Amino acid sequence: MKRVVIVGGGIAGLSAAWALQKHGGIAVTVLERTDRWGGKVQTDRVGDFLIEAGPDSFLTQKPWALELARELRLTDHLIPINTEQRALYVLQRGRRVRMPEGVMLIAPTQFWPFIRSPLISPLGKLRMALDWLIPPRADPSDETLAHFVQRRLGREALDKIAEPLMSGIYNAEADRQSLLATFPRFRQLEQSHGSLIRGLIAARRNASRAKDQDALPPFLSLRGGVGQLIEALTAQLQADLRLNVAVTSIQSGYCLTLSDQTTLTADAVILATPADVSAGLLRHLAPTAALELARIRYLSTGTISFAFRADDLPQALDGFGIVVPIHEQRPINAITVSSLKFEGRAPTGHLLIRVFFGGARSPESMNLDDKALLGTVRAELASILGITAPPLFYRIYRWIKANPQYDLGHLERVNLIESQLPPGIKVTGSAYRGVGLPDCVYQATLTAQQVIRELIG
Repeated sequence: MKRVVIVGGGIAGLSAAWALQKHGGIAVTVLERTDRWGGKVQTDRVGDFLIEAGPDSFLTQKPWALELARELRLTDHLIPINTEQRALYVLQRGRRVRMPEGVMLIAPTQFWPFIRSPLISPLGKLRMALDWLIPPRADPSDETLAHFVQRRLGREALDKIAEPLMSGIYNAEADRQSLLATFPRFRQLEQSHGSLIRGLIAARRNASRAKDQDALPPFLSLRGGVGQLIEALTAQLQADLRLNVAVTSIQSGYCLTLSDQTTLTADAVILATPADVSAGLLRHLAPTAALELARIRYLSTGTISFAFRADDLPQALDGFGIVVPIHEQRPINAITVSSLKFEGRAPTGHLLIRVFFGGARSPESMNLDDKALLGTVRAELASILGITAPPLFYRIYRWIKANPQYDLGHLERVNLIESQLPPGIKVTGSAYRGVGLPDCVYQATLTAQQVIRELIG
């Protein structure tokens, strides 16, 4: 029987193991250097509160995480995002301004709500309207997200809509972020419709025509939190699963030396580890790939979740999200009322609020100790939401150098890395072709299928 060793027990590594198990005929070992499975997927419970340390949901437009949940018999545990209180707010000069109805991704698809909105100035709206007249870019090469948005919609649209929404998804800097690696659909819409706004309107109409009673909400989660996906995977995997074991070296012939002084021999190795970790393990086996892996930047981010009584919020919200543009110069990036976003996150009469900090937009917050961070974030909650009551409890999560940056030319770098890997060695995970849960599941599944073809045919 062929043996595959997977290094890294996050969602990518476990999904690769699941795909190999479904095929059968391959012995699988998964090694994780920490004391728990899941990587950045982590769900904690405090009494009747359910707290997400990492992702709180997955996109249904990319079906791969949903398909995995169904394969793991979690269909009855899926819960939709709250679409009734779906308003999103943008902080502008310290005040909450509602995002106009019909803004889809980064541009308006409805005329009057956008015209009436105070979010964008009259001149900014006129500049955005020029998107209807600006011809598509002829050059097919990559560009930054900032360059694309400014070219199509202008600077104000970048600062007030695109930067806080799009860059926030990747915790990235818009002026360094690769368009083709993160939002290739924007380029496709520009090319196929001659205008980004025209393309988004067409996409919205197509989605509306396709909508029926069985249509999925845009995001789903699980009653037990996203961590329930990890629990189901580890419970149903028939693999050799080892926690608290790191790989210290990989020799030719694929003999792996482990941190517990034992060794493993594999026919193939899948590295589902951060790019810098993979670089260290491949330094001698694949020096060019290792060099390019080491060049993938990472940023640190964090979240702090607060439990409050519902009465502690002076004014009820009709939405659950507030994004903070970088020009506001705040020590936080966004606020989510988790207990409004998904059911079952807080007991009746209580709120669970999650605040995001760090990354490229508020890096100084990562340097604060817990006491200073708590005081800083509570001051922001008082300023933005009017919450001055002390929390019932709070939980801080810091993800140090855990967010890969898809800088300009990222896909070319990934292609070069993959071309320089020796036979039997694969890399997969959030550092390469998508950071979201569905992307990681999809990449891991493709990687496992490649291994199967090479080992078994």
